[in-house]
This record gives sequence, C-alpha cells and structure tokens, in this order.
Amino acid sequence: MTERTPGGCLRILFADDESHLRELMQMELPRLGHDVTVCPDGMSALRALEKGSFDVALMDMRMPGLTGIEVLGKIRSICPETAVIILTGHATVDTAVQALRLGAFDYLTKPCKWAELESILSRVAERRDLTHKATVLENRLKQAEGAPLLVGDGPSMTSVRQLIDTIAPTDASVLILGETGTGKELVARNLHDRSQRHGGSFVPVNCGALPENLVESELFGHRKGAFTGAETSRKGLFEVANGGTLFLDEIGELNKSVQVKLLRFLESGEIRRVGENEPFRVDVRVLCATHRDLSEMINEDLFREDLYFRLNTFEIHLPSLRERREDIPFLASHMLKRYHRSQGPLPELTQATMDALQEHFWPGNVRELANAMERAVILAGGRPILPEHLPNFSGRRMSSQSAGSSVGQLMQSSGKTLISHSGHAPAGSNLTLRDVEMQFIQSVLEKHGGNKPFAAKELGISLKTLYNKINQLQNSGIIEE
Repeated sequence: MTERTPGGCLRILFADDESHLRELMQMELPRLGHDVTVCPDGMSALRALEKGSFDVALMDMRMPGLTGIEVLGKIRSICPETAVIILTGHATVDTAVQALRLGAFDYLTKPCKWAELESILSRVAERRDLTHKATVLENRLKQAEGAPLLVGDGPSMTSVRQLIDTIAPTDASVLILGETGTGKELVARNLHDRSQRHGGSFVPVNCGALPENLVESELFGHRKGAFTGAETSRKGLFEVANGGTLFLDEIGELNKSVQVKLLRFLESGEIRRVGENEPFRVDVRVLCATHRDLSEMINEDLFREDLYFRLNTFEIHLPSLRERREDIPFLASHMLKRYHRSQGPLPELTQATMDALQEHFWPGNVRELANAMERAVILAGGRPILPEHLPNFSGRRMSSQSAGSSVGQLMQSSGKTLISHSGHAPAGSNLTLRDVEMQFIQSVLEKHGGNKPFAAKELGISLKTLYNKINQLQNSGIIEE
C-alpha cells in the first residue's frame, strides 16, 4: 500500500455496475489517502461531475445506459483536466486504441492487479503536481525580483528575522503588516523557504489586482459554464498551491463574500469551485499581508473580525524605510550589486549620494530605493554614482519641518497660496471651503506617501470617510486615479 504524501490526495470518481467493486473501491481507496465517489452507471457519473470536480474518473467500459467510452467523450468536453481510466473485462486492441485516442489516461483489464491501479493513480498525482509546479514557475518568472534576501542589520529587521526563524517551521497563519514597498512578499517567501513545505509551491497573489467579478474564480476555481465566459473548467490558486503556501497580498481588498469562503477554508481545509456543490480538501498554508489598518476596517464593517483573528495567529510588522535609516547603506550596496551587470568593478557610491539617500523621506520604501538605484546604475554607466543620477527628490526630504508641518505650511497650488500661515484662506482667493478641504487632504496624503491609514489618523476621520474623499478628489481631477 502506498504512503500518502502532502498534496497526494486524489478526488476519484468510480463508476461500475458491479456492486462488490463499488464497495471495494469505497473501502480501499480512502485507505490510500484518496477521496472517492462511487456510481452505478454512466448517467449518475455525469450527474456527479455536474456537482463537483475530480482528478480521476475510473470508468467501466460496459454499464447500463451510457458506456464508459461515451462518458469519456463527455468528460473530455466538460472537465478536460480530469484523467479518465477505462476499466473492462472485455478488452480488445480496438477498444484500447479507441479509448486512448479519445483522451483516456490509461486502460486496465479486469481483473486488474491492485498494484497496477496504484501505479496509475501515482502517475496521475505526479502529472497533477507537475502541472501545478509549472504554473507556479511561470508565475515566479513573471514576478521575479531577485533572491529572497532580507537585508539590514538594524534592530527592527533583526527582530523580524528572529520571528521568521521561530514560526516558519509551523503551519500557523501569519499576518504581515507594513506600508507598500516594505518587502511583505519577501517575508512570505522566507517563511515558505524555511518551512517543511519548501519543496511545494509558493503561490503569491495580489488580491487588489484581481478583477472584482473574478476574485472567487481565481482563488477557488470554477467549472465549465459556471458563468459567462467560463468555456472550460479551471483550477483556482488554492489548488495550484496544494502541498505548499498561498500568499494573499493586500488581503484587505477582498470583499465580504470572498472573506467568508476564506474563513471556511481556514476552519475546514475545504474549498468549493464556483458552479460546484461538493467541497474538497486541499493542503495549503495561508500567509496574508496588507498595508491597511484591519482593525479600523472591522470598525467600518469592511472586514470580518472572525477572519482577522483566524489570520492573525502571528503578526509580523515591517517597519518603513524611514524608520530604519541605519539599513539604507546596506540596502543601497546590495541593490548596487544586483543592478550592476557589467564585468567591470562596482561603481562607487559617493558620500554626497549617500547623504541624499539618507535625507529622502522614502514614501515608496524599499521598492522606491530599488528603483532609484537601478536608475542610478544605468545613468552612471560604471562611473561613481552622484546625486544627479538619483531621481528628483526635491520637496520630499525628511526633516523636522516636513514631519511636523502645520496647516499654514502645507500646500501651494497653481501659483496661489491656498492656506496662509495664519491658517486662513487669503482674501480674494475665491476658494470655497470644499476647495480648502480637498487640498488639505491631498497634502496630508502626500506627506504620508499615500499611506491612507496614517493620513486618516492625522485628519481625525475614519478610513471609509477618507476613501470617499479620495473618490471626490479623483472625480474632480485634483488627483489622478
């Protein structure tokens, strides 16, 4: 009897008119770690396929009503990902060739040896896992940003690495918090690579980038015809990550309906494809990340509190780059090596350049620094990197003045001072109260580098109210979407 391996469980549909064979399969296949559904004929097998998805369909050739060959043809049309194995006591070369030509995975003659069936099922599982890994590899190649290395020896990053070492070997859920660009996916990759799942798939997905009407399908999959445009059945990212880790970035962007399904998986280990009735189990560790304040979202009824507690077994907070300025020299040198692709010596980072890097506010955090260093390496062309090789940092330096600006110091627009140093709109400016409010909100957003929770806190309004104000700014053309 074969040993069950992580992600090796198959969902098997067995159809045969012999009751003793159905009883045997219903008893023995689960002992191998598989889920099995048995049917007495071809029509009931098709009805089962309408309710749920299967990795394998094991079909008797001769059954009342539809034959195994006829069911095979319909399965290839409805669920092309399902591997079909034809089983018969009346084997001929012609029927074997016919079955294989129609797309059967394999062909067994009754009475078959149990070891032969086990061998075929193992090959089905291997093919499925290879398909998953190929999909993951393709995604990694598209999203590759260099080796998963956490750079920085400051106290904050040292604490992060220590926490990763502690919780990586477990299957505990982890919530990674931090501003955009701080390296949340990098932390998730480190958690996966140092876990017992490192041989499995790491599947990252940006929830905010998924089309709202397709989020459920992307995560959980769908069957053919489940909605307009679903021309074939499709596996979701949970299935692709089976045996490995699914990283849900920007978890706060999921709507309440999908949050319920995610909570159900965390509680039961089961998912259900869109358009199917029967759930099935997958073996996936879920890691989540967000730059949003989930506690505030709970107060605004935008995020489920029970899901928050399920996700937050452990919490890792990534500091912004301006909170760990001691790491900027190490990060800059690391990125310099990454982007220097010529055979010559590494270009020098001058002191003036390093001073400019240290003074910048870094609203885009480590990602912004990476972009700045790539630009500088290209422009310097192997020569010492000077401040002029960096992006234009004017107006975005970190100082006591910019960190604590008063209302009267915040904004100028279109050549007119919107708010005077006394805190009042200048006489004759023809500005309405709404104009002043909108410009003030814009200035606070810019001050915090677009971080909406921080801006909402300084403005003294809820996050939901801030989003409504931002929509007004976008509709009025004051800021771009």
